[in-house]
Amino acid sequence: MRYTMKCFFITACSFLGVILFGGSLFAAESKGDLLKVLPAFSSSDRVLILAPHPDDEAIACAGVIQEALRRKAGLKVVYLTNGDHNQLAFLVYKKRPVFRTGEFIQMGEMRRREALNAMRLMGVADKDLIFLGYPDFGTFSIFCKYWKSKKPFKSILTRISAVPYKENFSYGSAYFGENILADLKKILLDYRPTKIFVSHPGDVNVDHKAYYLFLSVALAELERDIRRPQIFPYLVHCVGWPLPRHYHPELPLLPPVQFSGLALDWRVYVLNNPDLAKKHSVILQYKSQTRSSAFYLLSFARSNELFGDYPEIALGPVETDRISAFSREAPEEEYLPEQSDAGEVSYAVSDGVFYITAGKNRELEKRFVFTAYIFGYKQGVDFAEMPKIMFISRYNVFRMFDKGRPVSSSGVSVKVGKSRVTVGIPLSLLGAPDHMLVSVRTYDGMQPRGAAGFRRIKLNK
Repeated sequence: MRYTMKCFFITACSFLGVILFGGSLFAAESKGDLLKVLPAFSSSDRVLILAPHPDDEAIACAGVIQEALRRKAGLKVVYLTNGDHNQLAFLVYKKRPVFRTGEFIQMGEMRRREALNAMRLMGVADKDLIFLGYPDFGTFSIFCKYWKSKKPFKSILTRISAVPYKENFSYGSAYFGENILADLKKILLDYRPTKIFVSHPGDVNVDHKAYYLFLSVALAELERDIRRPQIFPYLVHCVGWPLPRHYHPELPLLPPVQFSGLALDWRVYVLNNPDLAKKHSVILQYKSQTRSSAFYLLSFARSNELFGDYPEIALGPVETDRISAFSREAPEEEYLPEQSDAGEVSYAVSDGVFYITAGKNRELEKRFVFTAYIFGYKQGVDFAEMPKIMFISRYNVFRMFDKGRPVSSSGVSVKVGKSRVTVGIPLSLLGAPDHMLVSVRTYDGMQPRGAAGFRRIKLNK
């Protein structure tokens, strides 16, 4: 009964969206937010689709790809991995467990061939598809830990440490962050895209997060070499979204409720009926995936495609009294955040310290967990040398790691109040960055709070 009522509610919201779309606006599932239309394509555009796995480009961007081709814009698709880590899909497809290294590589090659067939169906030339072949389910670990390290990342399933696919752009490249970054920078420099469609920083899939992070760093390093393109992130993996499952071409794709109030600049691209039918056929080209997950993948074949990014947060130096160094007894009204995310997370800088404040359940004290990833970028400094910080606090007991290794937390503070926790980390421990990519997640007991997407933070010194 609960599921039926939820589906009824979402269907009602979708119907409202269809009505309002006649005026170029969508009513979003997330509390009635209004969605804008994606900017038009022209023949002078150079469109770049960044897909973490073969099939992401089809389920998220098949309509956009068809429109770019129709407008005679340039188009390239770059696949970060060959998708060789999907054990469940392999089990269903092979009808038996897959254990041997060679079999996983064969499945990765099969997914590459599926991508070639899918894109040919839409009219994309093979020469415009670039496969990097880095490890499926490994690229986020590489981003966090494997930069100029003694040994490269080793894939759990394939048990190898370099790109094994001879047909791929990155064949033979060891699994290091600097190699992924160099490959992406070369592609950006050679192609000079005007529009980039990339996986969303709030996607729960780790490879999807990683591709956004690598792109952000690559564009920062190429800031003086290429004109900054328009960036349109697409969401694929979000708990309980989209609903209802299966193929519903009559329904719009609406933002999930988890992103409500986060000021994302949501945009839609509307598919006409022939394009929607083609998208349905293209998704079905991925037989290795649809045999186990067609009900999920086809739920993205709807009347529109959805794109949206968090706005950049700019932090300037603020007066010391704007950051409350409150104790548990101090009034919580003393804290005035510099920038905030819908009241859940706020950020500020004062006296060389970066502060993060997150809301917490008043009833839970000892079970409260706070985690943060903080990746700083500094102009003129090799990103491989910058700290890659993972911070975790259970109540007020905390540890900090850099590239997976414990590091000194001298000067770090954790202040716990009744309804929030504030963490202060000296900017010197973060590499004195110009920009940061920050993801914060809190847990009340075992329940995560809010969407844990990466935010871009600019420090105005």
